[in-house]
Amino acid sequence: MKLFVRDLTVIDSTYLDHRRGFVGESYQVDVVLDGQLNEQSMLLDFSLVKKQIKAIIDAEVDHKLLVPQSADYCSVSIQADRTQVDYILEDHSVIQLKSPHQAYCLLDAESITIPLLEAYLEQVLLVKLPKNITGLSITLRSEVISTPYYHYTHGLKKHDGNCQRIAHGHRSKIDIYINGQYSELWVKKWAQRWSDIYLASNEDLLDSTLLSFTPSESTVPMHCSAYHSAQGYFELLMPASRCEVLNNDTTVEELARFICETIKQEEGQNNVIVYAYEGIGKGAIAEL
Repeated sequence: MKLFVRDLTVIDSTYLDHRRGFVGESYQVDVVLDGQLNEQSMLLDFSLVKKQIKAIIDAEVDHKLLVPQSADYCSVSIQADRTQVDYILEDHSVIQLKSPHQAYCLLDAESITIPLLEAYLEQVLLVKLPKNITGLSITLRSEVISTPYYHYTHGLKKHDGNCQRIAHGHRSKIDIYINGQYSELWVKKWAQRWSDIYLASNEDLLDSTLLSFTPSESTVPMHCSAYHSAQGYFELLMPASRCEVLNNDTTVEELARFICETIKQEEGQNNVIVYAYEGIGKGAIAEL
């Protein structure tokens, strides 16, 4: 007997890619359970499927940085209270992070792929489910978006939950209207501007000489952010060309406002409405 749940949850995370650097992603999750009926004539109560499996997935990969620690160009150092990751990119620039352990999912792989994540989650979940569940299948899929979209990575130090982690991200669409008409031009511009971008807050900037680790030698300008939050101290050093620094927090509300204000500067008296998404099916609206 099999039991299935579609759209069980959404995973919002970022993975490290040799060419692209930080890649923010949002995956929809489908699950199929296989096994024997229990004393209630069920495989597993749907409420438990949603709560238990979602909780495990959230704890393992959601709002985390997915690290291919077996890659030759990846170095991981697990220390007492934090883990440092050094990741060399294809252009020989480097991303370095030092964050609390729970901010990462360290995977024994050379690259992060959907099949790898599916297999990892299946293995983790199966040992934590009731014994009458003898098999399961996890399917991760990206939202079908017919218009341009972007991938962004950020951290929200003021957030009470896991959004405070300095490198988690989203794959997000954006809708922009000028005088009530959908603007393909502006949507394309912002999708290109924020392609695989890291969005930082100006108040989190730090001089790299104040980092707790030794920065790698670099021939390109670097961006350095750091902050304390409820989960601990987070530090990040990365190529400045892959980052945009904003004069506000990088919540989706502030992102919507920033995009709207930036467009308004060029559109003058025209009405501007921005629907900025944070992953799948949620976001903020700004209008000027």
